[in-house]
Amino acid sequence: MKDGLITAGIDIGSTTSKAALWIDDHLGSHIIGPSTTNPRATARECYERVLQDAGLQDDDVAYIVGTGYGRAKVSFAHENISELSAHGRGAKTLLPSARTVIDIGGQDTKVVLLDAGGQMLEYVMNDKCAAGTGRFLDFIARSLGISVEDLEKLHASGDYQPVRLSSMCSVFIESEVINLVNDEVPLPFIVQGLHQSIASRVAALVKRVGLVEDVVITGGVAKNAGVVDALQRNLRITLKTFPDGVDPQMMGGIGAAVIAGEKYIKQNG
Repeated sequence: MKDGLITAGIDIGSTTSKAALWIDDHLGSHIIGPSTTNPRATARECYERVLQDAGLQDDDVAYIVGTGYGRAKVSFAHENISELSAHGRGAKTLLPSARTVIDIGGQDTKVVLLDAGGQMLEYVMNDKCAAGTGRFLDFIARSLGISVEDLEKLHASGDYQPVRLSSMCSVFIESEVINLVNDEVPLPFIVQGLHQSIASRVAALVKRVGLVEDVVITGGVAKNAGVVDALQRNLRITLKTFPDGVDPQMMGGIGAAVIAGEKYIKQNG
């Protein structure tokens, strides 16, 4: 085994899969790739890619923890944990002041409340409706004939005048958005309204667990500055950011790798 304790976290999500290596007390190699209809093979591919990136062999890794929707399919992991625990631990490790963790993933939204030591006090999930998730944003962007990256640019391209979207279902919101386009409402205002709709949903979840600062956002949607801006306006706070170079979408994999290290030490002294 290489010098230092090396552990791995494998996060098999609904739309992307991630692998991270934790080396003693810092983040090592980490990768993100698309999820597939074969999560078992995807998990193995992610793991092999991150090992190759780090120049390591399987024998160099002391402990592996799986997380995410496909965690049961990470057949080579020593154990698996919920994505709630993984995202909470990842966020707390990289941003020690974090107390409220908002995770907006491919098909659900989760809010986790942590105590000062990083233990999960309470959580709430919205997994019954796709509206407000990464897939929802992809869906609406395609309906508008633009890329999902364009949503962020449009959000910031003019005055802040978000239109009010009344629908609560992603299918109905699509129809509402198309009607607004046909009515020649400026696209930036439509996109701002879309992001504000997402922020309102997330804020309702945050209020259910009780907002405690510092608040941080994880998951792929955290990369959309428009959603972040709308959420900050709605919650009336400034969301904290992770250190430079740390991808918020990696938080589940990082948390799983950190927990893997703790479990290995506990078992082996």
